[in-house]
Amino acid sequence: MKVKLLSMCVCVAVMSNAYAEDIKSEQTWEVTSEVGAIITSGNTETTTLKGNLKAKHRLENWHNEYKVSGIFKEDEIENDDGNKVKERTNEKYSLSMQGNYKLDSDSSHLFVLGSYVSDSFGAYRSEAVASVGYGLRLLDRDDMELSFEVGPGVKRFEYQDDSTELDNGTPLAGTSENEFIGVAKMDYSWQISENAKFTQLFSVETGSTNTKSTSESALLTKINGSLQMKVAYNIINNSEVDDGKESTDTETSLTLVYSF
Repeated sequence: MKVKLLSMCVCVAVMSNAYAEDIKSEQTWEVTSEVGAIITSGNTETTTLKGNLKAKHRLENWHNEYKVSGIFKEDEIENDDGNKVKERTNEKYSLSMQGNYKLDSDSSHLFVLGSYVSDSFGAYRSEAVASVGYGLRLLDRDDMELSFEVGPGVKRFEYQDDSTELDNGTPLAGTSENEFIGVAKMDYSWQISENAKFTQLFSVETGSTNTKSTSESALLTKINGSLQMKVAYNIINNSEVDDGKESTDTETSLTLVYSF
């Protein structure tokens, strides 16, 4: 799987270069791809590979965004018998699609969002979210933007196979639950200079079972017209986790970002 992820990232980068000129002529599309190394702490502590692809499609009344990302790590360790074996230490894949419908004012919109996360080592084995809501651009300057979104949604999540949580004495390991949630997101960007940009993304999903908050602070530095270096710090916090698991996962990453 690690080889597959690396191959996918390389293919994305190659395709990005091969079709860059064709895509640039189509002004409604903006695509970025990321490849790099990360260091994680919390439930997993490892150095691994990260791949990310994001596409934005701007139409007259709709502004759509599609994201897909993957992390996979396999380490060689020494088992109790003294033999070296390979062990998977981190595996996470995510997919999201969001459509924003512009209202009369260019600063406000309605949104519909669908997302799915598969995480073999996280607080939950998988999480699927569907939500709708209202978004507002609070700040719109040449060098700075700030927007906010809020709305209701529904979430389906699956407990890990080794979960120790109980429901009236019944083990919840491997089972799934549904619940209504509230979602909120803040997105901030600051164009510090012609070659440097800072972004801050913060989102919350809160329900009766768990409150999940996600934060990404990132600094992007332009290398050339299409290539940037990105340094990011991610925090994921779950209010309810199994005994023995960390409630907060952190991730420091250094990636190359190609835009076209």
